[in-house]
Amino acid sequence: MIRLGDQTFAWSDPRVLAVLGVVLVVGLLLVTVARRGRQSARVMHDLTGQMGQLSEYMQALGTGQTQLGANIRTVAEAQSVAQTQVLGTMERRLAEVQERMKETLTGSAEKSAKQLTALQERLATIDRAQTNIEKLSGDVLSLQDILSNKQRRGLFGEIQLTDIVGKALPSDSFALQHTLSNGKRADCLVHLPNPPGPIVIDAKFPLEAYEILAAAETREAQTNALRSLGYAVRKHIRDISEKYIIEGETADGAIMFLPSEAVYAELHSRLPEVVRAGFDARVWIVSPTTCMATLNTMRAILKDARMREQAGAIRTALRQLHRDVEIITEKAGKLEIHLRQAGDDVAGVLTAATRAGKRADRLDNFDFEEITPTPDSDPLPLAPRRVSGQD
Repeated sequence: MIRLGDQTFAWSDPRVLAVLGVVLVVGLLLVTVARRGRQSARVMHDLTGQMGQLSEYMQALGTGQTQLGANIRTVAEAQSVAQTQVLGTMERRLAEVQERMKETLTGSAEKSAKQLTALQERLATIDRAQTNIEKLSGDVLSLQDILSNKQRRGLFGEIQLTDIVGKALPSDSFALQHTLSNGKRADCLVHLPNPPGPIVIDAKFPLEAYEILAAAETREAQTNALRSLGYAVRKHIRDISEKYIIEGETADGAIMFLPSEAVYAELHSRLPEVVRAGFDARVWIVSPTTCMATLNTMRAILKDARMREQAGAIRTALRQLHRDVEIITEKAGKLEIHLRQAGDDVAGVLTAATRAGKRADRLDNFDFEEITPTPDSDPLPLAPRRVSGQD
């Protein structure tokens, strides 16, 4: 039985049972709540530890993020610097490549321009050569026309002779187309002194006979052509001997000028008797080469003759020169005396300078402490030194 105040309830009373049930349920609930509280406390404790660890993790993460940000900034700055350097390097290399390409293109352009210029010059040279060839062809035809005519051929020999004589002799030592006392006109008269006297040079060119000889193919034709050439040359020798050798007016010989080395060589190699016939007639045959040598010999003769004419003036000049040399020798002797005196004066000055230099060296190295002072020699006597202990 249960007594509550004035009321008594039995254990079997439903209300008591209900209350007991409620109490039991509440107790169970309190036990459950207590257990769950302890579990919640443990969970909260664990959760608090985890939150602390999470906070530490978050701080570490923040620190890592800060460091990561700094590293990212450092990397960004390094990347910026590297990018700037790379860009600068690329710009420099690009500039160098552009400069090299420019130089290469400029060099190629200049080389191409030079090659084009050289090509143009070569083409111009070829054009000039073609023009010269065409002109030479015309000249050859003209030369053939000249040589086919006897008068023109003679004029050709005279022109060649005039050119050679003009180069070898002074202009006042010869006369062209000079008319002799017999009315014959010589191609050239060289005014040589006596002996031998003025000598005539006449140009002859037996071209027809030489062409026949050059065209001959058989031995018989060559023999006949040689005979014709010898006859033509003998006729020229005879004409020169009769027309241009005048006693008392010209030298006792004359010169026949052949304006062809080939004809001259053919005469000396295959017709020596014709050359000897010229010697007998006192007519000497010359070619352009031997004519130049002969004229140089004549030039020496003319120079010697003129020197003999001027021998008196030369002797006078030599005497004056000898007097000038004597005056120069006298002046040189006086100059030598003056130079010797000047040398002696210079030597004396050098000796005095040497002595003065030595004395200056002794004064410069003079040590005053080594001199023993004397009352007579010391112009400024020092006060007596105080002895220690005296006032």
